[in-house]
Amino acid sequence: MATLLKHDAQSIDQAIGRIATAIAQRHQQTKNLLLLGIANGGLNLAQRLAARLKKAGLRLELGTIDISFHRDDIGRHPIPKEFSPTVIPHDVNGATVILVDDVLYSGRTIKAALAELFDHGRPALVELAVLVDRGGRRLPIAASYCGLTITATDTEKVKVHLAALQPSHDSITILAAPAPLKVKPVKKKSNPSARALAS
Repeated sequence: MATLLKHDAQSIDQAIGRIATAIAQRHQQTKNLLLLGIANGGLNLAQRLAARLKKAGLRLELGTIDISFHRDDIGRHPIPKEFSPTVIPHDVNGATVILVDDVLYSGRTIKAALAELFDHGRPALVELAVLVDRGGRRLPIAASYCGLTITATDTEKVKVHLAALQPSHDSITILAAPAPLKVKPVKKKSNPSARALAS
């Protein structure tokens, strides 16, 4: 499987900075603000955004949303043994919630996250922050804040690596699907006895 480096650590850091700035400008006076990382891809991004937003003076709480029981492909992809459970630090009712994920693709992950969120209450407002929008939407879902836009085909996978301890090792790569194997057609051997019977 071929790998193409799309964005390095510096580009990713700048993208996270743009997201944080946009959120800070919109929510400088917002009370009851919740930042919820979607497990597992959105957890590191949510932590980095929370650190920048608190530095900018915003008052917020950080939590986790687990979508395992709301996925529509649970039959094909069982719940992993190790997963991050939903942790919401305070009441969702009336809160302003920003869901955070690394990649926005079909929209199914966000649909599942909304279902899990509304199981816990009714927020006043829900927004979505993503590091990468790769297109290919299957549902009418759009990001409120987006750091980078990447064009990828349905056969390619966008992989985001956010190193928890060493941000200098961050990367975004596109994994291209392997070329299909060329299968040579098998020639059928003639059967002399069958020809003789036919005649």
